[in-house]
Amino acid sequence: MSDTAGRSGRFFEDFRAGDIYEHGMGRTVTTTDNVWFTLLTMNQNPIHLDHEYARHTEFGRPLVNSTLTLAIVTGLSVKDLSQNAVNLGWERVRLPAPLFEGDTLYARTEILDVRESRSRPHMGVVRARSVGYQQDGRVVLECERAVLVFKREHAPARG
Repeated sequence: MSDTAGRSGRFFEDFRAGDIYEHGMGRTVTTTDNVWFTLLTMNQNPIHLDHEYARHTEFGRPLVNSTLTLAIVTGLSVKDLSQNAVNLGWERVRLPAPLFEGDTLYARTEILDVRESRSRPHMGVVRARSVGYQQDGRVVLECERAVLVFKREHAPARG
């Protein structure tokens, strides 16, 4: 894919089952990120907000809010997977290891299935499996998701 196509994202025609995308960006999660997201979502679990409480758990420090981890992995994949799509849903979300404040989160996505949409002939459905991992390679999130992707000739015009 050319650099120009890379900036505009992939369209339905660009996906093939078995393709793997190593998403180029990483994101270090700060205490501020974790606290703001936790408060924004009204999550009252002290494991994300109270360092003294977290110090007395088996983890010894605050855990990054799991839905923030999912949101960041999803965001890291947008350029490669869903820049020209709408999300249909996430399935089989797993958190095999904790993510901590100060960790850097990276992601990769494997395309599982590509098919024409039965209800929207100008789009197709792409199913993918995304993995989020931190700086030493430890997997902290796995999920499958489906996106409804525009075909190139039917994509909305950009300004």
